[in-house]
Amino acid sequence: MRAAARWTQAHLRAHRPAAVLIVLATAGITISLLLATALFAYATDPWQRVFTQSSGAHVWIHTQAGTATGSLAELDEVRATSGPFRTVRTTASLQPGGAKATVELRGAARRPATASPQIVAGRWLDAGTDAGATKGIVLDSSVARAMWAKPGDTLALSGIAAHLRVVGVADTAEVAFRAGESPGVGWVLPETLAASDAGRDQRGRTIGLQLTDPADTDYVVQRAVTRLGADQITDVSTWRQAKAEAEGDNQLLGRLLGLFGLGALLAAALAVGGAISTRIRGHLRDISVLKAIGFTPGQVVRMFLALHLGLALLGVALGALLTQGLGTLVPGRIGEAMALWHRLPEHAWLPLVISGGVVVFIGSATCLAAWRAGRVPPVPVARAATVTGSRTSGLTRRALGLRIPPALVLGWRGAFHRPLRSSAAVARLAVPLLLITIALGTWTTLDRFTSHPGNVGLPAALTARSDTLDDRELRQLLTAGPRMKAYPGAEEQALVPGQTGTITLRGLGTDAKPYPFAVVEGRAAHGPDEAVAGQGLLELLDAHVGDWVRMTVAGRPYVLHIVGRNIETADAGRVISTSLDTLLDGDTADATPSGPHPPRPDFYNLVLNHDADPGAVRDALTEASAGRLEVREVPNPADQLSAVRAVSIGLIGVLILIGLAELATTVGAAVRDRSRDLLALKAVGLTPRQITAVIVSATAFVTLAAALAGTALGLLASEWLINLQGRTSGWGTGIAQRPATGILLLVIAVAVAVAAIASALPAARAVRRRLADSASAQL
Repeated sequence: MRAAARWTQAHLRAHRPAAVLIVLATAGITISLLLATALFAYATDPWQRVFTQSSGAHVWIHTQAGTATGSLAELDEVRATSGPFRTVRTTASLQPGGAKATVELRGAARRPATASPQIVAGRWLDAGTDAGATKGIVLDSSVARAMWAKPGDTLALSGIAAHLRVVGVADTAEVAFRAGESPGVGWVLPETLAASDAGRDQRGRTIGLQLTDPADTDYVVQRAVTRLGADQITDVSTWRQAKAEAEGDNQLLGRLLGLFGLGALLAAALAVGGAISTRIRGHLRDISVLKAIGFTPGQVVRMFLALHLGLALLGVALGALLTQGLGTLVPGRIGEAMALWHRLPEHAWLPLVISGGVVVFIGSATCLAAWRAGRVPPVPVARAATVTGSRTSGLTRRALGLRIPPALVLGWRGAFHRPLRSSAAVARLAVPLLLITIALGTWTTLDRFTSHPGNVGLPAALTARSDTLDDRELRQLLTAGPRMKAYPGAEEQALVPGQTGTITLRGLGTDAKPYPFAVVEGRAAHGPDEAVAGQGLLELLDAHVGDWVRMTVAGRPYVLHIVGRNIETADAGRVISTSLDTLLDGDTADATPSGPHPPRPDFYNLVLNHDADPGAVRDALTEASAGRLEVREVPNPADQLSAVRAVSIGLIGVLILIGLAELATTVGAAVRDRSRDLLALKAVGLTPRQITAVIVSATAFVTLAAALAGTALGLLASEWLINLQGRTSGWGTGIAQRPATGILLLVIAVAVAVAAIASALPAARAVRRRLADSASAQL
């Protein structure tokens, strides 16, 4: 044991730079994985972020007016309460524009400490300025988005004579607003609530309960019903419901970032394993000496294992301490993510799992390499007497005959004359570049949604409708603008045979003026009874392009011929679209309709010119119609993925760090291998500069092969994964966009240049070594 400890000490003193590099590399990988996990939690679970930041309530109890809801605070399982608040159920409409939504008004004299609304725009209520002639209201962000309301807008509410001014928009962890299902939330001062003339059936009370143990949610709801009485409770919502809805909205984001996180973990694992194996291969002579003086194979294995596990533990501890201690001080999104992660429940155990996983993997890789070290014979074999590679190929000899610089020829041979080892190095370097290419493909696809939405099924930027203008006036107003084209449309909820759910039957455009659908399979619908369908609908009905499908709308049968598949981002792709003429014709099967036909289009989709600003067009139309026209922006799925851009930058940085660590391993192995050939290279007449060029070119060739393989496979993987996501989400394939060729060439060129620069200094140092040192390396 003492001899092993003394050897470990001597080994560390003799190889301090290498030991420091291993510790720093392990610390960097640990920091990268911890930051990636924090960013993943920050971006993929916004509900958890809001719940933690607002100290959210696990249960919301809605009761009739006059119910003693405050008594629920006495329950043993309740840690804190939000409220109780007096409430009024009302209908709010945006002025001007007419957008309407059901809102539950809550009277709050001050901002609650528990389930505190997180202001994202504007400010909170002020008793000094929001209780006068112009009263204020703070809206939940979900209902604000549905109404297109922002701070400064005016709301008209049923039951309240005065208009309210929106002073703020806030995020909450409650169940989000859904038209016809759950109301939105608005906070007003108690004086504003008292001014409402709503009836008793519209008044109530609401209280939020924060529990000591979230697992007691169902039990607490039962106790609340028992204490208050089932006849007094009008509605109950829990944190599970709110979280399930929020997770559904961010499923795509979670999948993308989950893929990047797992890929980064794989790249880190390969980099660490390669570094350890290369390091042990570089000390075979020392191992032979140890065995010659009496060390057993078991002692050698345990000695190397203890050495590298100690370095790994030191690196992991350093990385974890730096991340935990300084992570919150990093400005921007990373600091916010770390601050949030510290307050999440999984932070108590997840850093230990990640750190332990890094140590376990390094230990596993070290065990395999140390086992190989234990099998090294005690008498070193002269490398000159063994075959270390293949003979010079005919291609190499012809290249020398063509007067190609010998540094390039010998560098090419040095890079690939050991195929197995070279392939392993290329594979390890290719993984980070493959993942970077996938990230670039995802970024380019998101840019396609924002810059060319018409190519991904979103040709219309705005939707216009009006309850006060007749169709002739509406058409005149919309066709007066030269910057857009207006297409009439209507939607119906239809039933298909054998299905209990509904699909969306949509009529857009006319036979004379067809709507520009993004058709990716088949053709566009031109004639009567023809339609295009989304991927989700085709899979629901097990139908294909060319089939006829039958559906009913309020008892009216429709039989449509699917002539194409279009990219459809609405309603999970369960949409079938035809012309408005076909939809208004009613029964296409010549049956007698049992319901009234729509007398006019329900809305108009506005396709803007490429240089038109949707916000400016919306404001102009609203002003031209004197507030009688409701104009809304068409939701773009890329809006909810805005966090992907920032997180992708961080993950690309992590991958670059892992790639640099692997590149350092590759450079070290190349310099060590070429050092044995210094005498031979000088003997055949190569200058020190040419020998340096041999080592640099060998590293550059390996990196070039990895870059070409990584980008090529990354292109294929990116397109496949994005189209797979499009298919599973119901949007359909055809949404993937490859990165520009110039960007890919730039990535390859940068990778090769970095490899050449990184290997230049070690190669120059190796060339300056004394010939005796190189000669000693022949054993």
